[in-house]
Amino acid sequence: MSKFKRYERYKDSGIEWIGEIPEHWGVIKLKYVTKLAYGDSLPTENREEEGEVDVFGSNGKVGTHNVANTLSPVIIVGRKGSYGKVTYSDKECFAIDTTYYIDNRCTKSNIKWLYHSLMILELDKNSQDTGVPGLSREYAYNKYVPVPTVNEQAAIANFLDQKTAEIDDLIADKEKLIELLQEKRQAIITEAVTKGLNPNVRMKDSGIDWIGGIPEHWNVEPIKYMVKTIQTGTTPTTKNDDYFDGDIQWFTPGDFHGSKELYEASRKISNLAVIDNEARLFPKNTVMIVGIGATVGKVAKLGVEGSFNQQITGLIVNEQRLNCDYLYYWLYINQETIKNISNYTTLPIINNEFVKNFECLSLPLDEQQAIVNYLNQKTSEIDDLILKIRLQIQKLKEYRQSLISEAVTGKIDVREFGSISEVI
Repeated sequence: MSKFKRYERYKDSGIEWIGEIPEHWGVIKLKYVTKLAYGDSLPTENREEEGEVDVFGSNGKVGTHNVANTLSPVIIVGRKGSYGKVTYSDKECFAIDTTYYIDNRCTKSNIKWLYHSLMILELDKNSQDTGVPGLSREYAYNKYVPVPTVNEQAAIANFLDQKTAEIDDLIADKEKLIELLQEKRQAIITEAVTKGLNPNVRMKDSGIDWIGGIPEHWNVEPIKYMVKTIQTGTTPTTKNDDYFDGDIQWFTPGDFHGSKELYEASRKISNLAVIDNEARLFPKNTVMIVGIGATVGKVAKLGVEGSFNQQITGLIVNEQRLNCDYLYYWLYINQETIKNISNYTTLPIINNEFVKNFECLSLPLDEQQAIVNYLNQKTSEIDDLILKIRLQIQKLKEYRQSLISEAVTGKIDVREFGSISEVI
């Protein structure tokens, strides 16, 4: 922020989180700045799918309609569900009854300045409803807002529009780079797992459409012939509190976050649950695959001895036939295939019989190990690069939020400003 100049004179705002403000600014409660108008009921079945008016809920756009209930521009604030989330639209829209909205009928202030000001009020930090999380209008109205002159409001809005757009473009470029790296990662794994590492090997048809040719000395077999155990996990009865909060990691599909190996579960169970046959204990290196729900097909390895619930199937390999890491990579590249051919009416689901008969490539153990060593190195390099880019994105987001805060609280004078490239 040192690249931007400050105002000449400041005063104490009297509000701890705001701190000092320019001497000629005021600090007043939000209720004196704007009204929060209630959105209207509009059931999904009553919306016009081909309409040109965007419909906004508490979490953003949720559909279209042919009639608006706001003017443009408009701020939408989540009231129920994703309460406190602030969205801006430069077009008129339909704000549904899980939201509040602010347009020119609700305030005399600059709408875009007000949007940026609302972004730092942390309206999502306090829910006043015991059931569905919600934002009380009274709570929001009692939040304090630093208020500059109308001309300065316009200057702040223009400044933040330009600067946040530039930062958002940088973030979008980095997110696109992550997508490309993830595609490259997938391609490297697929090529190595299905073709091997020798580009000159003689090939034959695998009999699996999406794979095509495989090395001539490889074969295709059901997984059941290459593993010792295929077994689902269990959930201990919740009637006995002694079964939980022990030392054994107990994984659920929610713990699958893309990592190859899982070490820490969101919940733990006790050894008593295992002794009483309420849970099964699986060894380190058990390959786990999610068998039901939206994440069906997701795969990971146990990095420690542990357990998991009935939504997960564990595979313990026959080490004379199959390398557990190779099996992980095989199932990893088949996640979408498994999901697409799973049986379901409302939720995707695969059972143990499905897993047993799912085909896997059979190849010499030394080749499996070579492929695993190669992929562990390559994926680690890409993952490290992706992590660095994610950290860069996080810093940009933090800088963006800081820039908004500094501008709307008057810590920087933005009536004249330079290029964003000077400060990033």
